[in-house]
Amino acid sequence: MRIVVAAVGRLKQGPEAELAERFRARAAQSGRNVGLRDLEIIEIRESRARDSEKRLIEESIALASVIPERARVALLDERGDNIGSIAFAGLLRRWREEACPAAAFLIGGADGVAASLREKAKLRLSFGAATWPHQLVRIMLLEQIYRATTILSGHPYHRA
Repeated sequence: MRIVVAAVGRLKQGPEAELAERFRARAAQSGRNVGLRDLEIIEIRESRARDSEKRLIEESIALASVIPERARVALLDERGDNIGSIAFAGLLRRWREEACPAAAFLIGGADGVAASLREKAKLRLSFGAATWPHQLVRIMLLEQIYRATTILSGHPYHRA
């Protein structure tokens, strides 16, 4: 199964980008042992529209355009489900066992995403009630994907 993390905005060079890449590489490496064949990050350019609704639509169209065919779609959403790491790993396992070709995790821009894209998501994930910078959400998601691969492979990185 291929995993795509599509995020509005770019990580500039620095500690955040380095940490994101470290977790992406670790997840890609350990994921091979559990049937994940690729982990790709796609950065979507932030819309420059002055109107927030137009920004939201433009960014949502760009996000929707990079979702692989037949992918399971998960949206990072402050109103989403707050699930634990073991449940997250179980979700990836189930998608893999269902022969899902890809999973797409979407991180919208500051204005959120269009209702049509929200409805397309089979899962809405939250990292709690706090508001997080989009850069940190990407890092936390990549870490959780890495943690899920270690859980699925029985590696001791995750201690329940």
